[in-house]
Amino acid sequence: MSSLIVNNNLDALGAYNNLNATDNAMTKAISELSSGLQIQTAADNPAGYVTAEALQSQSNGYQTAISNAQNGVSLIQTASGALNQIASILQTMDSLALNSANGATATTSSLNANQQEFAALQNQIDQIANTTSYGTTNLLDGSFKNEALQVGAFNNTNQQLSLTISAATTGALAVASTGGSAVSVGTVASAQAAITAVQNAIQTVASQEASVGATQNQLQAIVANLTVGQQNLQSAYAGLVDVNFAQMTTTFSTDQILMQSGVSMLSQAQQVPSLVLKLLK
Repeated sequence: MSSLIVNNNLDALGAYNNLNATDNAMTKAISELSSGLQIQTAADNPAGYVTAEALQSQSNGYQTAISNAQNGVSLIQTASGALNQIASILQTMDSLALNSANGATATTSSLNANQQEFAALQNQIDQIANTTSYGTTNLLDGSFKNEALQVGAFNNTNQQLSLTISAATTGALAVASTGGSAVSVGTVASAQAAITAVQNAIQTVASQEASVGATQNQLQAIVANLTVGQQNLQSAYAGLVDVNFAQMTTTFSTDQILMQSGVSMLSQAQQVPSLVLKLLK
């Protein structure tokens, strides 16, 4: 009969405490199920919150780095396309030089015609080299040197790629129409010298194309690696932050039953002191 006291209803107090704990658990379950997150604020899991933020930051960094690398690929493709056009022009210039160097059949009119076309091609090379750009950044005029491309989530040299694209102007290729080493096909002698100059230029451009092509392959490999890395980071982040719906719905169902029984038991416990009245009859 120790429970038959009036001033302090210990049974009701215990039932209330249990009901309050169940209510808190149920509120947490509802919050997680409605948001899909088991960590919404740092209070939910301080250590987990810190880890989750670090994972999210790195994942976002990888996404930006992927975009950077893809932009780098587009830049390289722009330069490569222009270099391919210049190589094609140089091949035509080589044919003109070989034709003009054939003194046995060359005539003044044919040499003049070849020179006019040769000069036009020289101008075309300079036009391509000086106007090829990615956005507002010139690529083939010699100004694109040691440009940093951020291809990682952190600030260190291993996650930064330095890009340089050599100049492809007629001056840089040593096939310019003016200057101390002017190249022309207007005479047999100059055409013979032009053959060597143009063929050297062809080799130079081919080397430039090989260099930018290798860089493009490197960037594409970086994109593939970053994509896999980001997927793994997102998986780790989801495993830490996202709620396990199967587990939480089971917990929620249990909390609902405990809530109903708790309310019922609290009501019953509150009625116990009234039994004292029967002792007073």
